Amino acid sequence: MTSPGYDQARVERRRREHERQAVVFGVLIAFLAVCGIFALAVYSGAISSPFNRPFTTVGAAEQKTYPVPCLPAVKGQPDGALPATYSDVQIRLLNASEEIGLASAHETVLADRGFSIIAKGNVPVQLQESEIRFGRKGIVQAYTLAAQFPEIRLVLDDRRDRKIDLLIGEQFEAPLDVEDVELTADQPLRNAEDCVPSGDIEPEKRIEPSATDDEDQPAK
Repeated sequence: MTSPGYDQARVERRRREHERQAVVFGVLIAFLAVCGIFALAVYSGAISSPFNRPFTTVGAAEQKTYPVPCLPAVKGQPDGALPATYSDVQIRLLNASEEIGLASAHETVLADRGFSIIAKGNVPVQLQESEIRFGRKGIVQAYTLAAQFPEIRLVLDDRRDRKIDLLIGEQFEAPLDVEDVELTADQPLRNAEDCVPSGDIEPEKRIEPSATDDEDQPAK
C-alpha cells in the first residue's frame, strides 16, 4: 500500500511540472504574439523592416566620386565662359545599361534642341548613373550638355578633342524640359560646386565603345 507521504510528493511534483509547462507555453505564446504584431506593423508600413537594404546591380561598374574641372578662363570674357552653341556640341550617345534603346531616346530629345549627335552605340561597362565624359578642350561643351539634366556626373578623361560622350546608366535622369534649362546664350556658365582646375586633375582613361558600335544589344 502506498504511503500518504509518497502520494503527496507525487502530487507536488506534477504540480511543479504543470507550472513549468504553463510558463514555457506562456512565453512561446507571448513571443509569437510579438512577432505577429511586428510583422503586421512592417506590412502596414507603420515601421521599417530592419532587413531592408539596397541591392547593387550584378555586373554594374562601381562608380566613384570624380573631381569636377572648373570652367576655363576665356580671354575677353571676364565673367567666365559662355555656353557653347548647341550645334557646336558634338555628342556620342553610349548606352551603359541593360535597357535597349536609351541612346535613341536621348537622341530624339537632344537633336531636337540642336545638339550634334555624331554617333550612338554601347560601352562594355554598366553604370548606375549617367556620366558626361570629356577632355580638357571640351569642358564648356560638357557644362552646356550637363545643364540639360537635373543632375549628372562630369568626368574628365584623356581625350584630346572637343567631342564629348554621354554614357547613359541604369538609373538615368531624363533631360529637363526646355523651359527648365537654366542657360542663356549671353550669360556665363557657373562653375560646379567644389570644382578643381583641370590642370590639377589626373584624367581618367577614356572608355571606348564596343567594337560593333551598335545599340541593338545592351552593354555587357
